[in-house]
Amino acid sequence: MDHLPTDAVQWDNHDVATEAARRRSFAIIAHPDAGKTTLTEKLLLKGGAIQLAGQVRAKGNRRRTRSDWMKIEQDRGISVATSVMTFERDGLVFNLLDTPGHEDFSEDTYRTLSAVDAAVMVLDAAKGIESQTRKLFEVCRLRDIPIITFINKMDRDGREPLDLIDEIEKTLALDVTPAAWPIGEGRDFLGVYDLLDPALRMLVDGGDNHIRLSGLDDPALDGLLSPGGVATLREQAGLVEAGCPAFDSDQFLQGTMTPVFFGSALRDFGVGHLLDGLARLAPPPRPRPADTRMVVPGEANLTGFVFKVQANMDPNHRDRVAFLRICSGRLEKGMRLTQVRTGKHVPVNAPLFFFAKERQVAEEAWPGDVVGIANHGTLRIGDTLTEGEALNFRGVPSFAPEHLRRARLDDPMLAKKLKKALEQLADEGVVQLFKPLDGSAPVVGVFGLLQLDVLTSRLKVEYGIPLGFEVTQWDQLRWIASDDRDAMARFTRAHINDLAEDHDGEIVALFASNWRRQRMEEEWKAIRFHTVREQHGLSGVVQ
Repeated sequence: MDHLPTDAVQWDNHDVATEAARRRSFAIIAHPDAGKTTLTEKLLLKGGAIQLAGQVRAKGNRRRTRSDWMKIEQDRGISVATSVMTFERDGLVFNLLDTPGHEDFSEDTYRTLSAVDAAVMVLDAAKGIESQTRKLFEVCRLRDIPIITFINKMDRDGREPLDLIDEIEKTLALDVTPAAWPIGEGRDFLGVYDLLDPALRMLVDGGDNHIRLSGLDDPALDGLLSPGGVATLREQAGLVEAGCPAFDSDQFLQGTMTPVFFGSALRDFGVGHLLDGLARLAPPPRPRPADTRMVVPGEANLTGFVFKVQANMDPNHRDRVAFLRICSGRLEKGMRLTQVRTGKHVPVNAPLFFFAKERQVAEEAWPGDVVGIANHGTLRIGDTLTEGEALNFRGVPSFAPEHLRRARLDDPMLAKKLKKALEQLADEGVVQLFKPLDGSAPVVGVFGLLQLDVLTSRLKVEYGIPLGFEVTQWDQLRWIASDDRDAMARFTRAHINDLAEDHDGEIVALFASNWRRQRMEEEWKAIRFHTVREQHGLSGVVQ
């Protein structure tokens, strides 16, 4: 990776702005089985980050994709944790955040989306928009994240492209502008016509063959496709150009328009075109809101926030790494930064760039980059790091879990070890941990039951703790807050057996049923009940 000279003494705003402009930080969102992991690998292959893409559908060791490093991921062939991968191409630095596709791990994906500047939405050509795709899109919409759409598996039998575009427009309320138009479908899929930069991109073994044209009327087309194929392309692409809105950068950056690319990740077609589109269309780092002001990437002083913590990426070292999204300034190896939540200084002796499980020490990093900071539990999700300024970034959420369980430990001698392990995994956001105020055993909260499988696997593999789970008497929970201290004190005394503290010390109310929750809300008008709160150190409980 190219960097400015490390012996430079003066790093002014121009240096920071120049480096920030080279960054493209994006996430890939998709419903399970849309081909997200395969696309991730092919993007890395195109970016020169790997020499050989893994095979998702292979068995045994060959099944282990580059971004899926956790044992349960390798065993099941699914992504359950966010991976960060950095690579450089044509003078730009890409930070790719690969997120879990399974809805049971959506909270990790939600937090990851707070750290990117754009997203690639992957759709299966046969299935179109599926439930998890819609949920993740709504999160992007809330954050005004620009979205580039990639319709995958065009070489298989699927739906009509116009039907897919119509579904995107109606289901997601987006303006759609095709960046290319497919030539044929399924077994007859030959490639695409590039609408933004006129060219044919033909499907050949090992990728695509790029042939530049002057437009649809270019006579060279007649020698490249069959007469029927040329006529069909000119008719369909002409209709699309006339009927779909032209690409508008402002609408795209506001999250109201999506350019659509077509391809087949498995056959390595359309991936290079998509990467070119990211380079050309996706924004560099943009200003970010904090509690006191907007932070501009080109500022000289460093700011950033932790959106993920991961332990035991290297089980041999029992390490704990905080993922820091840099928002402004320059991070240099050896800096001491202020952890705003505690006011303490955090040494950054060896910041890390990631390629899935692999890592290398970063001599420096810039706005848009994601670096890892090794620590021993000091840094937590939602923490802001600065060069001294007391500000906190907003937008790292915590959601009320849908399933509540108590741990069942057969060996009581492991109780102390289990407590420490659960606290560490709660630091990571693997699960949520709640401590009842009546002193009873902790309650584990998850979104989907597959999270419990991950928790069980990691406790056994990484901590040597065999564990089971039992249902609780509670069905749901809400964070509570009130401006009336007396009302809060009365509520606490009256319901002490149904209250707990979350991992950050915030109070939650536990309910045996939805009816019970609604009744409680009606009886206690002075108490606010919330399903979402921002992580500690940000803005407290939010609706």
